[in-house]
Amino acid sequence: MLKVVLVVSGKGGTGKTSLTAGVGAALSQLGRRVLLIDGDCGLRNLDIVLGMSDRVVYSFADVTGGAVPLGDAMARHPDYETLYLLTAPVALPALSERGMEQLAVQAEEAGFDYVLIDGPAGLPAELSFLAHIATQAVVVTSTDRACIRGAERCARKLEDEYCIQRIRMVLNRVRPRMITHGKSGNIDDAMDEAGLPLLGIVPEDEDLITCGNSGRSILAVKHGGAARAFQNIARRLDGERVPLMRL
Repeated sequence: MLKVVLVVSGKGGTGKTSLTAGVGAALSQLGRRVLLIDGDCGLRNLDIVLGMSDRVVYSFADVTGGAVPLGDAMARHPDYETLYLLTAPVALPALSERGMEQLAVQAEEAGFDYVLIDGPAGLPAELSFLAHIATQAVVVTSTDRACIRGAERCARKLEDEYCIQRIRMVLNRVRPRMITHGKSGNIDDAMDEAGLPLLGIVPEDEDLITCGNSGRSILAVKHGGAARAFQNIARRLDGERVPLMRL
């Protein structure tokens, strides 16, 4: 059965797009067929992180609007044979729930196991259309209190207004030294304040910046740090029990 995972954050700067790209690649490594959708029409940079800017032509709006079938619009990743991208339109189009439903149907017919949607930060109106086809959601946040508050608000909206019942949190860009010295909130406090179960912890990793600028997957250049965290999250999404990383 197709799993549609909406990846969101209460505010920008949490590393949501890098996480979407990394977890998508990790799921592909597990042999899963994965479609990544850039749902952030405001920023539209998932193709840059994936190194696929020269491969994308059509957007998800072309598919939901019926102009192009999914099979023609999606682009395959150059290094991962089962990883595909559907980019965001340059400007926010007129979306419809029916159009989003047709996109999900085409994805299932194409044999995808996962659709990961890199949603917009915050709570814009278009989030409702992306949430309409989501079977679960991942809220990405750091341990900063402002981010945690945004994550909690975002999760409540997904649950109360969009009826997504399975919502989990990823603590991203975690800095153990700052937590140890009391300069940042700890993991338990973040879970209590957000009121969300924890899907994974991703340490701050400077290699993500380098990989994002070069369009290379961090999974191809290292085995520890954020790369290992992305692989662990992918395995948990796939139903495997994996212990949390020790930071």
